[in-house]
Parts: sequence; structure tokens; C-alpha cells
Amino acid sequence: MPRLSWVAVLTTLAVFTTSVHAIGQRTCVAFTASSSTFSVVSGGTAAPILISPDDWPGVQRAAMDFAMDIHRVTGIMPILTNDTTSTSVTSPPIIVGTLGISTLIDTVVKNTNLDVSSISGQWESFMAQEVMNPLPGVPSAYVIIGADKRGSIYAIYDHSEQFGVSPWYWWADVPATQHAELYVESTGCAHGPPTVKYRGFFFNDEQPALQNWAMQKFSNATGAYYTGSPFNHNFYNAVFELMLRLRGNYLWPAMWSSAFGLDDPLNLYDADMYGVVMGTSHEEPMTRSTPVEWNIFGNGLAWDYAINNASIYQFWAEGAQRSKAYETIFTVGMRGAGDLPMAEGGDIPLLEKIVSDQRQILTDTFPGVNVTTIPQMWCLYSEVEGYYDAGMTVPDDVTLIWTDDDWGNIRRFPVPSEMNRTGGAGVYYHYDMVGTFRDYKWIQSSPLTKTFEQMSLAVEREATRIWIVNVGDLKPYEMETEFFLNYGYDSSVWNTENVDSFVNLWAQREFDASIDEAAQISTILSNLTRFNMNRKPELMNTTAYSLINYREAINVLAELQSMSDAANEIYNSLSADKQPAFFQLVWHPVTATYNLAQMNIYAGMNNLYASQARYSANYYADQVESLFEYDFDLENQYHTLLDGKWDHLMDQPHIGYAYWQQPMTNSMPMVTRLQTYKKNIAGVMRVVPENTQGAWPGDNQYNCAQGYSCPNPTITLDPYVVYGNRYVDVAAGGYEGFTWTVTANTSWVTFSEMGGSIDPTSNPEARVYVGVDWTQVPTGISTAVINFNATALDATATAWNNMTNMLNVPVTLVANKTVVPSDFHGFVEGDGGISIQAIHAARNTSVEGITWTQLVGYGRTASGITPWPRMGAGGANFSVGTGPSIEYDFYNFNTIGQAGNVTVTTYVSPSGNAYGLDRPIGFAIGVDDQTPVAEYYYPYAVPGSQPAQWDGTDGYAADNIIQVIQNFTAPPGAHTLKIWMIEPAVVVQNIVINTGDVMLSYLGPPESIVV
Repeated sequence: MPRLSWVAVLTTLAVFTTSVHAIGQRTCVAFTASSSTFSVVSGGTAAPILISPDDWPGVQRAAMDFAMDIHRVTGIMPILTNDTTSTSVTSPPIIVGTLGISTLIDTVVKNTNLDVSSISGQWESFMAQEVMNPLPGVPSAYVIIGADKRGSIYAIYDHSEQFGVSPWYWWADVPATQHAELYVESTGCAHGPPTVKYRGFFFNDEQPALQNWAMQKFSNATGAYYTGSPFNHNFYNAVFELMLRLRGNYLWPAMWSSAFGLDDPLNLYDADMYGVVMGTSHEEPMTRSTPVEWNIFGNGLAWDYAINNASIYQFWAEGAQRSKAYETIFTVGMRGAGDLPMAEGGDIPLLEKIVSDQRQILTDTFPGVNVTTIPQMWCLYSEVEGYYDAGMTVPDDVTLIWTDDDWGNIRRFPVPSEMNRTGGAGVYYHYDMVGTFRDYKWIQSSPLTKTFEQMSLAVEREATRIWIVNVGDLKPYEMETEFFLNYGYDSSVWNTENVDSFVNLWAQREFDASIDEAAQISTILSNLTRFNMNRKPELMNTTAYSLINYREAINVLAELQSMSDAANEIYNSLSADKQPAFFQLVWHPVTATYNLAQMNIYAGMNNLYASQARYSANYYADQVESLFEYDFDLENQYHTLLDGKWDHLMDQPHIGYAYWQQPMTNSMPMVTRLQTYKKNIAGVMRVVPENTQGAWPGDNQYNCAQGYSCPNPTITLDPYVVYGNRYVDVAAGGYEGFTWTVTANTSWVTFSEMGGSIDPTSNPEARVYVGVDWTQVPTGISTAVINFNATALDATATAWNNMTNMLNVPVTLVANKTVVPSDFHGFVEGDGGISIQAIHAARNTSVEGITWTQLVGYGRTASGITPWPRMGAGGANFSVGTGPSIEYDFYNFNTIGQAGNVTVTTYVSPSGNAYGLDRPIGFAIGVDDQTPVAEYYYPYAVPGSQPAQWDGTDGYAADNIIQVIQNFTAPPGAHTLKIWMIEPAVVVQNIVINTGDVMLSYLGPPESIVV
């Protein structure tokens, strides 16, 4: 897409100091006067605003917002005048209008010989600058000129945002940044045509939250006559303004229990007046709400074109006629009732007949208009893509909308032969989803770098005619929605080196935050969405993160607690007027996510500890119950904020899913309890080493395979275990307290503490960290015996009880001192394997200008890497072993079964075969000089469907990862692992080399030690 030369933003987008700028836009606002500025407000006086009465109504309406925005920032209200002369001007004015529509603007252009060639005829473009002698008696003016209606509107809101008014001033209660003085640079601002022609969002799955909220705030509590919908023009007017402030232009309205064109006769009119292009979703042809309107007017007939085409044809014709006068993109094609595949007989000839009939309707509705010039789109959603790939003919002027898998992974892009269609292509993306295999709609879970990575592919594959994103209830997806539209407006601004700065800039604008505060907020939100993307909140359960291996669950909670604490600290430091916005946009999502994770992990610990006969299981049961109730308290806190402005918007149930559909209310994770006063027959003390589900003394099914008469536990340690130690939990087995000590039979064993007291009520367990002084240990295997001793505090114990109340549990420590040659540099085996974050490479080799490049913050634990630019080498792929490569040096001491082999697991993002079946996604991998192995890791699926491995609550999409496993020969010693590009869209996150003892975990082992 062409850009105006003076719109090159690059470095100007990202630097905020003491002012607020439009994110991603060229800066032209100042807050102090200079010889090169024009005064908007100074000395308590505002420049008057002139607009022509013959300009678009939407532009005139936006001009009123403009005047109000200046007042919000400065406290001074400008005079806004409909005028085509200079009679009302007493000081240099701001003149706003649309080229070729506004008499006032055309007069100014003529009087000043202003060069408007850079925007003339350009879609949604604008320019602004100071001009001399624009009107008789007016020495100068600042003119804001749009090439068309939305060009003028975007120019207005661009300036408002730079003045200090967030697009979310109403929708998230962001206060305007205050300035007494307001100026614009005389050279002004400008922007050319956007990257994506139509950019918008889709309200979907709007019950219970959005619909209940709108019913209370915009309706008479009964809703529309036919549908009961609360989504009337008052609701949508607030939406339209937000859409335009975000530089979007296209809306799919709420569809369940709603009908945009039926619910309120002003809905269509106001959308067009504001300047928003209306469409309908992938399953609602010809602007008719389906199934809602069909259920009302279909007279009980089947939604099946094979047997009921006459009625459906008339139904569609009425929809086209209703939308005729308004700017519309018509959805063509058809799905079955309830957004399901069509019934038997929904084959290619029938679909081609449907599209042909729909185009005849458009021809009849717009007499004298070439049907190929009427905007139309066909969404290749789910099985519909299969019809297209099977050969269905689609008119060349119809925009093809490619879709993701409902989980943020775009299924297919245009291939080169499809990139020259006159109708172009677009993308339907999801931040919210209801359907198999699990709904997700409660809270944000889509990292911006993931959106960037996927949508940058859309840009490169020229899928830039229409972008639409499913935002569910919109809140709490504010930031994600803005980035999607911002990137679609101007993709040239964002790249791999600066995309992570968007959140930082957003934080500065929303909260007038300092650079340091904004960086902290950015870290919080980036880690929050990363966590929720790793495992959607609706998919969280009590064992998702390992409770016993790699300290995974406790580390997850520690990270979330750190985020929550930071959010609390910032919230408390903010002025009262900024706290409501911070609550909605940062504090609540972070706190609610931490609470949910803590509740699930504590429930897992409760069940685990109960199986280990640990009295603390009761403590965790209490904690789970408290956290479960606090979840509602957080919801209620959201609903009562600002006197209930956002009541109901957190109504969404999110705890207790049993299948794909939402539960009807939240239900607490299952917990269990030990009897309060029952003695433990194995004694007062429980000893639980790290990395086991078992517990000693006594019998436990996990103590050994036999489950009884098991040997005492053993723990192992080597110098390259990441944490440098192992822990052993000393825990109460019942209601009786005891004292404990720990000793070792060698001096090289270290302990974090040597003893203490256990009180089952206030201090039910202690965690002892066991280490090794490696300077005292020879190379190879050394063993020590550690003794945990307990003495019960019950002085009245019987003789039988004394046998169980004075306990000794020996634990064997195996210390394996491994030594790396001094000349080796790289990752070292520890704890039975080697874990490598893909960004930490030893060498990175480019081929034909393509390099493995970091995607900052993209990944489960660190960042991802991908070949960049993806369209380098003309978008071609490479044969095995010839493409750009990246290398990792590692040293192993062991192999699996000591047979000389290791297993390499490459964690890659679950991108599908988006380049067509003849270009399956893949990379090559090898160790040392062994022949590299090509890995085409995304299984074949019939077009329009997903492979079996994608589905389910532990499938590719749910886990947000694909583990690609390969075996290699790697005898003990130094080696190099190498990954080569084959296809361009692979994203590698981390690599795990199993030398025999890698344990199960969700995120994989922590990154290994580097020497």
C-alpha cells in the first residue's frame, strides 16, 4: 500500500516524554509556543473552529467532539461555527473539512493555492498545516483537510489523541491529560491511505456480559420490540465514536438475540452518518441477522436453500433493500442454521448458485450499478474453506476472508495465484471464542506479539482488503483491539524491533505514566497475556502446571504474585481520577488472573497433599474456598466501580467448565480434607522430597511401584541443576505438633535450616533446601545419608504412640559431580537434560537476506524466533539444510539408557499449513554433522477442518504449542544443534534435549546453565 513520503513515522512514533501523542502517528502537537507553532489554546483563549455546513454530517459531528476534546484538556471551550466566510472570526481559526465536499475547504485551497495533490482521491487520507491568508481578513489558519469523510474524521481524532484525549476516555474512563497551553506545529500532520482498507471488530458471544450491561444502561429493560435486544442506536453511537477514534471503519454488530437493522430504525442511519461501514458476520448473508431475523420472519421454514430457496431469496432481497442507502459490505455465501455447517446437500454447486442469486439481488437492488463495484465478502470460515479449496468458483471481485482456527492461528493465506484478485483478501481473527473445544471469553489472553506475527503474515500475503476481529464483549480486550486496528491502519510503523513498545506507549498515554512506570506496566501486561495464552483461563485446572517437577506451579504463582503486587503498588500511587481506568485495564485483569491461578494450583496442592497424608491439605482447602469467593468479590468490585457504570460486564462464568460450553455459574474446584483429630498411623511427621508424589514414612502408591514396603527415598543433585539444590518438605501428618531435626553423615551436605517446630494449625510444614558443597566432592558419584528426626509434642502419648511419635526417616542423597572442559562454551546438561530458549543462539547465519529474528515476548517463557523477512527470497522456501540457520552448543554427560542417543524436542508455535497443501509448514534440524531431518510438523487435514492433534483440551491449540520430537546420536561430550529454515512462518520457542531424565511439565524444564 503506498505511503505519503512525509508520513514516514519510524522513530517519531515511539518517544514520549512529557506529552501524549497518538500511538503510531506522526507528532504535530506541542504544549509550549515557538516560532513554528500555531495556537490552539493560549492565555485562556481558544482558536475558533470553522466547518462548512455542507460537509458530511459525520465530519460536523466529529468537529463537535474536537471542540469538546480541547475543553477536556484545557478547560477552555472553543467556539465552533458552521460558516463559509470569515465574518465570525476574531482570531486565527482552525478550519476543518473534506476536500471536494466542504465549500469552506475548497475556498481555502483556492485562495492559498495549497497543494493537496498528495491526498486528493486517496482513501481515508488527510493533511493539516498552517496556511496564510486563507479567507478575507484572516491572516492565518490551521487547516485540517480530509480526502474523504473518514479522512477528515481521522484527522480530527488524531489531533485529539495528541492533545491528551484517549480513544478510551469513555469506554475505559481514561482521564484527559491536562494542559493549559495547546499548540500545533505549523507544518502539521498527515497520513496517506491505510494498509488495510476496511478495519473493524465484531461483537459476539455477547450474553451474559455485554447484553446484560447494555440492557441496564441503554434500554428500557425490555429491549427491542421483535428481539428484546438492548443494542439500540444509543449503544451503537458510543461504539461508532470509539471505532473512529481507533481509526477503524467497519463493524459486525452483535448477532445473538439481536438484529442490527431491525432492533432500532436509527442503527443503520447513525452508522452511515458517523462514518462506519456496516457488515454482518460470516454466517449472516445480505445484512440479515441469522438466525434471529429468520426465526421471526421465516414463517417456520427451514434455513435450507436446497428446499426453500424462494423464501430465503426474498428474505435476502429485503435485507439488501434495507441497506441500500448506507455504506455496506455485503456478506455472501451461506452456512447452516446456528452458525453450523449446511445440511446435507450443501455442496459446491449449491453454494455457487447461492452466490449467483445473491449477486442478482444486488444487481436488482442497485440498478445501473456494476455489481462488481459493490463491496462484497465471502468468509472462508471452518468447512467453507474446504468448499473453496475443493474448487468452488468465487467471483473475482468478492473479497475472500481467510480465518484463523478460532485460537489466533490463521489457517491459510492467499497463495501467489490468488494475490491478484480484484476483490483482494482479508482476515477474520479471534480474541474471543465460543465453540469446540472450549469457550474462552472472560479476560484477555492474546499477546500483541502473537497478533503482530500472524497479521504481519497477512500484510505480506496481501490479505489487506478487510480485517475483522472477534472481540466478544469488547471489554476487557481494550488494548488488544486497539493494536489490531492500529496495525491495520499503518503496518509500516510496527516491526520486530519495536512492536513490544506498543504497550509501553499505550501505558504512557492511558495513565500519563512516567517512562519507568510505563515500562513496569508494559511488563505486567505482557506477562499477563503470555500467561493466559499459555493456558486460557477457561482451560485452567488443578494440574495444568506441574506440582512436583521443576517447581513449575510455585514459580508460576510467584511470577503472578509479583505482577499483582506491582499492579497494586502502581494503583495506590495514582491519583483518584486515574484509578478507575487503571483498575479496568490493568489491576482487575492481573488480580483476577492471579486469583484464578492460585485457586486452581492450591486445589491441586490440596489433593496432592491429601494423598500424601499431609495435614496442610486442610489449609489449602480453606484457601481454595476463600479464593473462590474472592473471585466474586473482584467481579462485584468491577460492577460497582463508578456507581455501577460497568455493572454486568464481568458476568461471564469462567470456573468449572465440564465441556466446551460455558457453565451456567461458577463452581469451585474440588477439594478434600483430612479428619481434624484423626491420628496418622505412620506417625506425626511426613517427609516429601522434591520431584515425587510419594511421602514417607508409611505406604503410598507413589513411593515405589509395589506401593508398600518401599525403600527410603532418594534425591539426586548435580552441579548444573538450575536451582542449585533440592528441597524436602517436613510436614505434619495430623493434628499433633512435633519438633524436628535434620543431620547428614558427611560434611559436604548443606541445609537451609537444621530443625524447627511444626504446629499443624499455624505452621504445618517446613521446606528444607538440601545442597552440596561441590568443592568437597570428588568427580563422579558420591552418596550421603540424611536423617530427618521428629519428636512429638504430646507428652501423654501411650507406649504405642511413642513408636510413631519419635520418627526417623533416612533420605539418600546422590551427588553426581560432573565437569565440563574449560574450553567449552554453551549449555550444559543438568537434571537429566538440556533446555534452551531459542533466542539464546551461539550463531545465526543469514541466507538471501533472511535471518532468524527474535519476536520479543512471543513464547511460553521468553521470546520466539522466526525467519525474517518472511517474504525474503520472494517468499520462497529452501531445501533441507540450505536455508538460514541458527546454532546452539551443548554438552551432555549422559544419553538415554546410556546407549548414545538423545531426544530433541523443539517447541514451535501452532501455526497451520497457511500457505496451502503444497507448502506445509516445516523446518530442518540436525546435530553435529548428521544429516539434517526435515520436520513438517503440522499434520494434513482435509481443507476446512483441523487435524485430530489440534483438537481437545490437551491439543495443539489448547497448549498453544506443538512439540516436534526427533532422536539423534549424541555420545557424551560437546555437540552443536542446528535448525534450518525451510518454510517462512515457523516460530521456534525453545528446545529440550533429553539425556534420560527430563520430567513431565507444562512449560518444559527451566533454561539450562550456560558456561
